[in-house]
Amino acid sequence: MFKNVKTIVVLVLWSSFGLNAQNKVPVYLDDKKPIQERVEDALLRMTTDEKIAMIHAQSKFSSPGVPRLGIPENWMTDGPHGIRTEVLWDEWDQAGWTNDSCIAFPALTALSATWNKELAALYGKSIGEEARFRNKNVLLGPGVNIYRTPLNGRNFEYMGEDPFLTSKMVVPYIKGVQSNGVAACVKHFALNNQETNRNAVNVIVDDRALYEIYLPAFKAAVQDGDAWAIMGSYNKYKGQHCCHNEFLLNDILRGEWGFKGVVISDWGGVHDTNQAIYNGLDMEFGSWTNGLSWGTSNAYDNYYLAKPYSNKIKNGEVGTKELDEKVRRILRLSFLTTMNKERPFGSFGTKEHADAGLKIAEEGIVLLQNKNNVLPIDLSKTRKIAVIGENAIKMMTVGGGSSSLKAKYEVLPLDGLKKRVGTQAEIVYARGYVGDPTSKYNGVVAKVSLEDKRSPEELTAEALKVAKDADIVLFFGGLNKSDLQDAEGYDRTELGLPYGQDKLIAELVKVNKKIVFINISGNAVAMPWVKEVPGIVQGWFLGTEAGNALAAVLVGDVNPSGKLTFTFPAKLSDNGAHALGEFPGGDEVTYKEGIFVGYRWADKQKAKPLFAFGHGLSYTTFEYGKVTADKKQMTVGDQITFSVKVKNTGNREGSEIVQLYISDLKSSLPRPIKELKGFEKISLKAGEEKTVIFTVDKTALSFFDDKKHDWVAEPGAFEAIIGASAIDIKSKVSFSLQ
Repeated sequence: MFKNVKTIVVLVLWSSFGLNAQNKVPVYLDDKKPIQERVEDALLRMTTDEKIAMIHAQSKFSSPGVPRLGIPENWMTDGPHGIRTEVLWDEWDQAGWTNDSCIAFPALTALSATWNKELAALYGKSIGEEARFRNKNVLLGPGVNIYRTPLNGRNFEYMGEDPFLTSKMVVPYIKGVQSNGVAACVKHFALNNQETNRNAVNVIVDDRALYEIYLPAFKAAVQDGDAWAIMGSYNKYKGQHCCHNEFLLNDILRGEWGFKGVVISDWGGVHDTNQAIYNGLDMEFGSWTNGLSWGTSNAYDNYYLAKPYSNKIKNGEVGTKELDEKVRRILRLSFLTTMNKERPFGSFGTKEHADAGLKIAEEGIVLLQNKNNVLPIDLSKTRKIAVIGENAIKMMTVGGGSSSLKAKYEVLPLDGLKKRVGTQAEIVYARGYVGDPTSKYNGVVAKVSLEDKRSPEELTAEALKVAKDADIVLFFGGLNKSDLQDAEGYDRTELGLPYGQDKLIAELVKVNKKIVFINISGNAVAMPWVKEVPGIVQGWFLGTEAGNALAAVLVGDVNPSGKLTFTFPAKLSDNGAHALGEFPGGDEVTYKEGIFVGYRWADKQKAKPLFAFGHGLSYTTFEYGKVTADKKQMTVGDQITFSVKVKNTGNREGSEIVQLYISDLKSSLPRPIKELKGFEKISLKAGEEKTVIFTVDKTALSFFDDKKHDWVAEPGAFEAIIGASAIDIKSKVSFSLQ
């Protein structure tokens, strides 16, 4: 009957995919058809059981496809700083692969500190290539929650305190990731601003703060970045968990913003079947998060969106309308990712990616203080460099929770310096303090043992001896990825440095005045010795190339150009969340500071920060001209353009970040004194001058009117303010909205 076996196989495959002689390619497999048609065709072919299977996990990081129809599984990977090592099917432990060591990119605090949108695109493209190569189709990142307090343990994963800056940096990141056929899953939606009691705390926040501070970056991700996925957060809002929150997911995300993508739960963030059905959640992950040792032997089938949902359908308690909507969105995700024939193949652990990470790290490092030009280190005049501090030898690509990585390599600060300095100067190291001596985390073993049995007195004595006759002292301190530091699941307990570092620094200054403190952290810290220490550098968590990036800046190969994306308060009470006594709260936390977050609070209270939002120094100097406007008046449908000349008045090339703030001089509702509404990073050769231009419309002048539930631009007087930081104001120009 059939000419050969090959014909039989082809006909069997056609049959399994619903093919026939008249229609050899079903609509859902035809990539020339619009995605919406393909989705509807595939949906019609699916059984209820197949649909139910698609909306919940089958393992720690995967969910089923539809094998009968040739629709692949969905595979998630933790980011947003690198592709997580492969784990066992039902456990968090490593699977023992030998080819899953990734490039660790700088933490997102470092990326945002570059204020460079092109680097955000490079970051997204590079990490997307790594995810694609590992055959992941959803990257669980980036994080865009707002920096409300310096004690939030997860701040290092986010992009700072300002919604405008975060919005502008997240969009190119998303587009870069998704150019690889990998979905960016923007997280954590929303109000995930603390780790304490994160699974139960109910956030009370007024609508103005919600819309003006905590939602803009998510809105930009959806409407400007076209993010294909959003992750719900653990906490509650209006008494409902955010992974199935009617107001956030149905009313705002899908209703007001028109989000067409998939909503994915944070791992273990689902708590109720009915709410999960009706309140906008699409995919449930991580319930029974201890693998199969908790709950029942078939834990995945007992997820809230598994058998409990299926039984409700069979019993006639609920219909299938909501189920079909969830599956439509998941199918759309599949057609954009795993079933996109044009997806590139990606690449993994490459030098190209390491170089991208190095570039981002170098541009993200912030020179906070440089009295007497203690930096850069002049190697021609330097005989001996004392390097002190645990963070000079501690791996920072591991630990911290879900962002922990198995990096292909990590250049430690001490090693980076030794490589760069070579024989030009002697480098002597002293531990100084012991913080966390743990040398192993989730299967990754540090290449340097951190065990040290010496007493604090012995460690201090050694550090002082090493520092005393050095030409310069480099103290690598700050925080780390340990619990109660910069780590998921824990908040910090104080603003001060841990492990007795403040005391040690105070002692070091007595024996050597030429000292530089390099703060390795994703958070602000107190610096009671700030007037005595001439050099201060914000070093972040910089990933694979950390040591090389820091060395390049310290010796002057790279001119620092990063600027802070959050305020360093002089003391904790200078932060609104703490001044008003609402962090971390109990079962509820009220954001009493409202819209006055970060520099907005500092401006309102006239509190001088330790280091301001937008602050960052250079090894060269810049001179600003006077800002001008192309008109004195604008209408609601109009635009206005501001121009300012900036000149490099130093003797070496450098980059400056020019910041535009807008001030509403009279408003019917309380408003911040000023708000960031534009920024440009420009590179200038020595003596070169450029004109920076900002064009804004009414959105830059608007506030959210909670009574009207709408954005309002009130007619009246405004100022455009040009600054090198939130407190380093260069010039202003007045204009009005008619």
